[in-house]
Amino acid sequence: MGNYSVCVYAICKDEESFVDRWMDSMSEADRVVVLDTGSSDATVEKLRNRGAEVTVEVISPWRFDTARNRSLELVPEDADICVCTDLDEVFQPGWRERLEEAWTPGAGQATYRYTWSFNPDGSEGVVFWYEKIHVRHGYRWVHPVHEVLVWVGEGAPGPMVTAEGVQLDHHPDPSKSRGQYLPLLELSVAEDPEDDRNVHYLGREYLYHGRWEDCISTLQRHLAMPKAVWRDERAASMRYMAKAYLQLGEPGQARGWYLRAVAEAPHLREPYIDLALLLYEQEAWDGVLYFTGCALSITHRPRTYICEAAPWGSLPYDLRAVAFYHTGRFSQALEAAQAALALEPENERLRGNVDLLNRMIPSDQT
Repeated sequence: MGNYSVCVYAICKDEESFVDRWMDSMSEADRVVVLDTGSSDATVEKLRNRGAEVTVEVISPWRFDTARNRSLELVPEDADICVCTDLDEVFQPGWRERLEEAWTPGAGQATYRYTWSFNPDGSEGVVFWYEKIHVRHGYRWVHPVHEVLVWVGEGAPGPMVTAEGVQLDHHPDPSKSRGQYLPLLELSVAEDPEDDRNVHYLGREYLYHGRWEDCISTLQRHLAMPKAVWRDERAASMRYMAKAYLQLGEPGQARGWYLRAVAEAPHLREPYIDLALLLYEQEAWDGVLYFTGCALSITHRPRTYICEAAPWGSLPYDLRAVAFYHTGRFSQALEAAQAALALEPENERLRGNVDLLNRMIPSDQT
């Protein structure tokens, strides 16, 4: 189709409802190869009917890296560019052309925009930049879960290119369990105890499972690791610890860790908004205004996965509107409420706030 041979590869199991949408999206590639790991529905038949080359193999014991590497083996040896996606992901049209425009001879990987989640109103939620496009030879997937590509070829890998205009959207099946993640993360940390990234993920997973003490002790370990130097991730560990302390009924500890997170990564909105929410619960309105103001002064949205949806949505303005209202500054409350509503126009509560403030303020003062 173009200057390069492009092959999409994927793993799947019981995802027949996604096949047509996925194949429509991936049809810009020259070939599509899939490793089905034991579907009991019509996934394999539907994929083959749509032109995918499907191999069926059960991976036991289950590991995401093993499955990814086996699916990569299915890619033709002479492919120039490998594109790893899942069946619940969809490229926006024109991705192949944008990718080829960005690709350069000798490149190793491509980074591109990824929308991991969407808000109930359909707007984008969590957005970051992904790196699952790569050359055919020299890369391998590692870790049982939260698997990543690593260079295992000779010499240094080729440079990372930025594929502007390539947009991948994630529309997952909400009924699928992530219960396997915790044991796989524990295995991952046991296999490679010095990998700071997986220790961080394990602590976060303990938070998701309500294991507050395990969350705190694991993330304290993460922060003490010599390799744990990325400030964004360190701040996230501090924030997760704070959330665990709140669940344990220790708001003072939580506030301390939120403040540490601000100091660790003052370029991120998330720690400021966490502090604002804590102070909102305590009705410390001037503090709410200060920390939401700090958050809103950050106008560049990071491209990393440490970037949550709420701080970049209506929430900062919503909190400010309430804080201004409770401190008697109704005109400023109205301005903030209008800003919140503009970011979430279908939210009836936000609309009600605007209507209430409009009624409270004489028309010559708005």
